Amino acid sequence: MWYARGVGERPINLDAGRSERLVSIDLLRGLVIVLMALDHARDYYGLSIGDPLDLATTTPLLFMTRWVTHFCAPVFVFLAGTGAYLWGSRGKSRAQVAAFLLTRGVWLVFLELTLVRWGWFVVQIADVDYSFVFVQVIWALGWSMIVLSVLVFLPPPLIGALGVAMIAGHNAFDWVDPADLGAFGGLWRVLHVQGPVPYRPGGVVYVQYPLVPWIGVMAAGYAFGRVMQLAPGARQRICAAVGIAMVVGFVSLRLWNGYGDPSPWSREGSFSTFSFLNTTKYPPSLDYLLMTLGPALVVLGVLDRLPRTTAERYPGRVFLTFGRVPLFFYVLHLYLLQLGAIVYMYARYGERAFTFGPNNLPADGYIGLAPVYLAWACVVAALYPVCRWFATVKARRREWWLAYL
Repeated sequence: MWYARGVGERPINLDAGRSERLVSIDLLRGLVIVLMALDHARDYYGLSIGDPLDLATTTPLLFMTRWVTHFCAPVFVFLAGTGAYLWGSRGKSRAQVAAFLLTRGVWLVFLELTLVRWGWFVVQIADVDYSFVFVQVIWALGWSMIVLSVLVFLPPPLIGALGVAMIAGHNAFDWVDPADLGAFGGLWRVLHVQGPVPYRPGGVVYVQYPLVPWIGVMAAGYAFGRVMQLAPGARQRICAAVGIAMVVGFVSLRLWNGYGDPSPWSREGSFSTFSFLNTTKYPPSLDYLLMTLGPALVVLGVLDRLPRTTAERYPGRVFLTFGRVPLFFYVLHLYLLQLGAIVYMYARYGERAFTFGPNNLPADGYIGLAPVYLAWACVVAALYPVCRWFATVKARRREWWLAYL
């Protein structure tokens, strides 16, 4: 995430002179993590609203509230790969980069199974035998780093080619049913098909984020780090060109309706536009990744044109702060949202609230989108001073363990 100012279109020597963070990467990462908090606020406060992507029952506002958050996971995983490349370019050996990716990946998987797990469902704190384990984006991010720790010994162009191949080609295997693979069915679910995987008698891991496409996204992001080493003008043009090409690719593939997503879109009905945009996230289809990463790269190029002094003013300072401590924000916002939801439900229903679940709310349990947006705004506002303090600590101190938070 660093570059040194240079002249011309040549790659910049990241070890020469004083280096600075690439503000554009932090801004984009901060923007998507704030959007992510909106989706999670909907999970906690919109339990009775229904499936926002069910075109038979959704509303335009509900659909867009969910759809706009589709950008979060792909951008976050892609930029994690880019950041790993740029970090390694600051005089680190491949062995050092691999060791960091391996240890950070293991750490993220551990967090997913502990603090993140408890932050999602308070009832799971009491599930000490881990009979049900729900693994999501932090899990996928961790395993993608573990795989990347092996791939970093390859030339970056080859890593990028492997990443693009995973992204573009994995939908060719959508026809493979885990039930047909016998003992390897569970492994196929971990890699490619969302669903439950028994891991011991009475114990199930529900894989929300199958790994193969996400590994490809991080690998592609790692290779893209070479682009972000170029002088500003060059990298801005490449971000725009690649992003626009991906958007055109998405529109073309989606119009064709033949490959790129297991769920074809329909021209019939009043929600035909939403049907066009309603691509598959679990696992992320080629259409889904083109639809999200394409515009994100265009935005990255635009943000890269902002003077640093402009980016550090409000509201840019807010996104910049969150983008520099995303994991810290992620863990804390889950607990704040859950605590607020518990207080709200208890105030409304008393002790009965502790008997409710996502699918058994009372008849008058409809919460609506207004509290969702209010809770989102409150959590973001509450976390800003805390995250700004922690970002300052990370900037001033050099203890090795701070890189894992």
